[in-house]
Amino acid sequence: MLIVSVAFAGLLALTVGLGDQAQEILEESVTPLSQALKSGREVLKITSILECLAVITFVGGTNPEQTETSMQIIWQMIHPKLGSNVVATKPSPAVITTVVSSWAFLLTTVDRWTLSPKLWQEIVTYLSSLLEKEDRSVRIAAGEALALIFESGTLEKFAAEAKESANNGSVKEGSVSQEALIHMHGLKSKVVNQVRDLSVEAGGKGSAKKDLNTQRNLFKDLVEFLEDGYAPETSTKVGGDYLQTSTWYQMIQLNFLKHFLGGGFIKHMQENEFLHDVFSFTPKKVGGRGSGMSSEEKRLFKSPNSALNKARTQFLNKQRMLAKNMNDGHYAATVENE
Repeated sequence: MLIVSVAFAGLLALTVGLGDQAQEILEESVTPLSQALKSGREVLKITSILECLAVITFVGGTNPEQTETSMQIIWQMIHPKLGSNVVATKPSPAVITTVVSSWAFLLTTVDRWTLSPKLWQEIVTYLSSLLEKEDRSVRIAAGEALALIFESGTLEKFAAEAKESANNGSVKEGSVSQEALIHMHGLKSKVVNQVRDLSVEAGGKGSAKKDLNTQRNLFKDLVEFLEDGYAPETSTKVGGDYLQTSTWYQMIQLNFLKHFLGGGFIKHMQENEFLHDVFSFTPKKVGGRGSGMSSEEKRLFKSPNSALNKARTQFLNKQRMLAKNMNDGHYAATVENE
């Protein structure tokens, strides 16, 4: 029963979209979901709660603090030493996969420039260790999260800060030292080698061919990105249209929502205006019919003074800024490799 109600909360948030209702769903759900995670033992229940928390935060998180709180709750499920008052337990591969995927999904919505050098190293080191795990779903989730972190250009930003500090002969509080920067570049080199090995891994006895192909394809794309700075492009058929992505952060958002919505994904992509905004996607009308909104609902949505429209504008501005950061990160990575 809990799993059903949890899934409903996530679907409700996606359905109502931006605005006060989604914020209210998030504010009323964070504490009970967090408590349920601490007391939960069933893998299916835990993964459902994690995915729900990620979705309602994705829609209803109006400020960075809300999103970072949810990300911390999620991350503590597998890496409690970064949190407090958490009893360490060994999570299952399914829980690890869901935690990393949910965490990365929310990372697509926050300004990664706020990551401190120390936290960046801890996260990348941990994700690198997950690439060594036997479970392929864990490796794939870790690979996608690493791609997202490197796409943000955070390492390049740290390098620029360290160079500026060296030139000025002073070190700003919280900035990265030359020694730490060398370690971080070494860590990236290690990840590149791990990713290259996984892109050509041979299938072992009893290994699922589908998972193996998914892993190879992902890590081939990741090798190309880490070496040349080019993210993979994807195209997903939605009715008579194609939804296209050209960045890791878009692809991660798309894959997570496809998984969460399951068989309802196509219908949501055709009718859900919030998702249209997320992916800058305008579908053709099916059978000549509109979106199903009443004239009053359309008037309310389009009114420049409505709370919903203001929230929509805020969200679109946020998406544009994230896209700009992705492009800046790509440019920095390309310059560094030249």
